[in-house]
Amino acid sequence: MNDEKKQPLFSFKGVIIDVILSIIFFVFMREILVSHVPSQDPITIIIVSCMTSFCMTGVFFIAINMLRVTWVDYNQRQKS
Repeated sequence: MNDEKKQPLFSFKGVIIDVILSIIFFVFMREILVSHVPSQDPITIIIVSCMTSFCMTGVFFIAINMLRVTWVDYNQRQKS
């Protein structure tokens, strides 16, 4: 294997981009899920849609991080 300087799999810039994308995803999913909550109470609708969106955003954050790490590793192997 080559011991030259390699790009790290995680970078601060990449994590910041992932967090910003996750926040956008959270807001988007919360707006989508509001119409799917079977309740007439506005507080309940907001709470349930936020909780559901939070769970989905966690999965999105993990998936985008895994994609970024896999992408960096793939590019490193292609250059070697």
